[in-house]
Amino acid sequence: MTAAIIDGKARAARLVQEVAAAVPAFAAARGRAPGLAVVLVGDNPASHVYVRNKLARTAEAGMRSIEHRLPADTREADLLALVAALNADDAVDGILVQLPLPGHVDADKVLVAVDPAKDVDGFHAVNAGRLATGLPGLVPCTPSGCLILLKETVGDLSGAEALVVGRSNIVGKPMAALLTAASATVTLAHSRTRDLAGHVARADVVVAAVGVPELIRGSWLKPGAVVIDVGMNRLVGADGKGRLVGDVAFAEALPVARAITPVPGGVGPMTIACLLRNTLLAAHARAGLPPPVAL
Repeated sequence: MTAAIIDGKARAARLVQEVAAAVPAFAAARGRAPGLAVVLVGDNPASHVYVRNKLARTAEAGMRSIEHRLPADTREADLLALVAALNADDAVDGILVQLPLPGHVDADKVLVAVDPAKDVDGFHAVNAGRLATGLPGLVPCTPSGCLILLKETVGDLSGAEALVVGRSNIVGKPMAALLTAASATVTLAHSRTRDLAGHVARADVVVAAVGVPELIRGSWLKPGAVVIDVGMNRLVGADGKGRLVGDVAFAEALPVARAITPVPGGVGPMTIACLLRNTLLAAHARAGLPPPVAL
C-alpha cells in the first residue's frame, strides 16, 4: 500500500473559487465587496511572504484588501489605535494582525482588541470560547482547512480515533474541538506526552502540529491511518541547502498510511483559502445575511 497524497493546493483553489462565486451576491446586496484588512508590523521576511500571498488570494476572490505596513518600532499604543479604527470602519469585515509581532508589543493585548465579529483568524477568546462550547463563531483557519481535507478523505469521522499532536491555541486546541464536534474520539497529545508512539499507533486519524521536524515516524502509524501534517520546518543539509519537512517522516509514512498531506502543498494553501472563507462569512454575519449555501 502506498498512501494517497492529499492535494491541499488543489482543494484550496476550489475553495477560493467557491468564495469568489459568492462575492457578487454580497456586493449586490451591500453595494461593496467584503473587505479584509491586514496589518503587518516589522520586516520579518516570512511574514512578508505570507501577507503577499494572502493579499493576492483576496484579490483573486474579488474581495477588497486593505494593507497596513508599519515599522518595527511602532508603539503598542499606535497599533492598538489602528485596530480600534479598523473595528469602527464599516467597510472592513475582517481584521488580520500578522504574527509574530515585535517583542515590545503584547500580542495577546492586540489580538483581544480585535472585534470578535471581525476576527477572521479566530484567535479572540470570544471565538475560542464559542468553538469550545459548540456555538457558531469564526474558527481558526488552519484547523478549518484540516477538517475540510479530513472530511473529503475520510467522510464520516464519527467514532474515529483521532490524535492531535500539539496543543497550541492556533491549531492543536481548536483542531481537537472541531474533531470532537465531528463525533470523533479525540486525544490531545504534545511534545511531553509519555509513549507518544503508542498513542499514534491507535489513531485512525493523526493531525501533527507540534513543530518538531519528523517527530512522528512511519513505523508508529496504524496501517491505513490518515495523516494531516501541519508542520512546516526548515532543515539545512550539509551542502547548505534548505528543505521543508513536516512533523511526520513523510517517506516512512507513505507505505503505511492510507492518505497523507505533503509539506509543502498540503495544509498551507488551505489556511489562506479558509481566511477568505472566514472573511466572507464575517461579512454576511455583520450584514445580517445568511451564510452562502456553498460555504
